[in-house]
Amino acid sequence: MNVPQPREPRRPPSVWRTVRAVAWSLFGVRRGSEYQQDGERITPLHVIAVGLAAIFVLVLGLIALVKLVV
Repeated sequence: MNVPQPREPRRPPSVWRTVRAVAWSLFGVRRGSEYQQDGERITPLHVIAVGLAAIFVLVLGLIALVKLVV
């Protein structure tokens, strides 16, 4: 007879974990196990918000770099 195992309590989504996931995805390197955990713990809304903020910061950084050089 199969007895269902109690599941681990689901952790609330963490903004810091989302920032790390987006940063690693922009860099292009991620472990398979970490990717699996991210899929379980972060929400798409957080990913979109952090992704847009990261792109905004990247563009501002590039603009500052160009103004510094020119």
